[in-house]
Amino acid sequence: MNTRTVAIRWSRLTASLDQLAPLALLLLRLFVALAFWRAGVVKWDDPSGTAYLFDNEYQVPLLAPALAATLATWTELVLPWLLALGLGTRVVAAVLFVYNIVAVVSYPALWPDGLWQGLVGGDFNDHKAWGLMLLALLALGAGRWSLDALAARGWRRPPG
Repeated sequence: MNTRTVAIRWSRLTASLDQLAPLALLLLRLFVALAFWRAGVVKWDDPSGTAYLFDNEYQVPLLAPALAATLATWTELVLPWLLALGLGTRVVAAVLFVYNIVAVVSYPALWPDGLWQGLVGGDFNDHKAWGLMLLALLALGAGRWSLDALAARGWRRPPG
């Protein structure tokens, strides 16, 4: 088999794998949306526990604990739906990416070995995975199977 044949086969293989992109982006959106939404439901179901955590455990910078608790709860209840539907995906992913960083920085119990050691070690692995997924969605967008894509197709149609 010559190099041209290998290159052609490789090109066909990668082109066929490109067909997985919409599914992969949908699964990323759903996986990370579900993680954040579940956290919001926990906060919603136990407002006194949420208030306790924000008053005593979490150290959210610049915000009063009650305001931080309210913003966190609504962020986790609303934005995951937009992410799952693929509506405003890049903006939502950017907000959740920053939110995820604030959550990690605000809760020292997530990094018992220290923030910097935990960053390359085994601490807060869920948050690292969610951050990477959100970064991918920020860079790549929602994909073909999303309301973003549907809206983009509608905007490209000539009036008539």
